[in-house]
Amino acid sequence: MSGRTDSDTQDDIRVDAMDDQETRGQAPRDPETDEQPESDEEHGTEDARRARWTATGTGALLALAGLAAAVLRLSGSAPALVPAAYALGAAVCALAAVLGSQGRTRRALWLLIAGVMIMAVGDQSD
Repeated sequence: MSGRTDSDTQDDIRVDAMDDQETRGQAPRDPETDEQPESDEEHGTEDARRARWTATGTGALLALAGLAAAVLRLSGSAPALVPAAYALGAAVCALAAVLGSQGRTRRALWLLIAGVMIMAVGDQSD
C-alpha cells in the first residue's frame, strides 16, 4: 500500500489522461469542465452530405410523380394545360435534383418549391 490519499491520485490520473490524449493526436480535455472539444468539421460534412442526398432524392421522386401525373392527365379529358403544367413542374424538380446532387441545396430547395407550385397551379386549372 502506498501512503497516497484519494485526492492525490486524482491529479495524477488527470495528468496521465491528458498525456495519453496528446500522444494520440486528440485535443486535451479541460479537467475542470470534463467536456470534449467538438469537431464541427465532421458534423458539417455529414449535414452537407445528408442535405445533398435529401435534395437529390426528393427532386427525383417529385419529378417521377409529376411525369406520371402528366401521362395520366394526358390520357384523360383534361385540358392540354394540365399535363403541360405537370410536365413543366417535373422538369423543374428534375433540375432541382441535379443541383442538389452538385451541392446547391438552397437553390434546389427553392426549385422544388417552384416545381410543386407549378404542378398545383396546373391541377387547379382543371
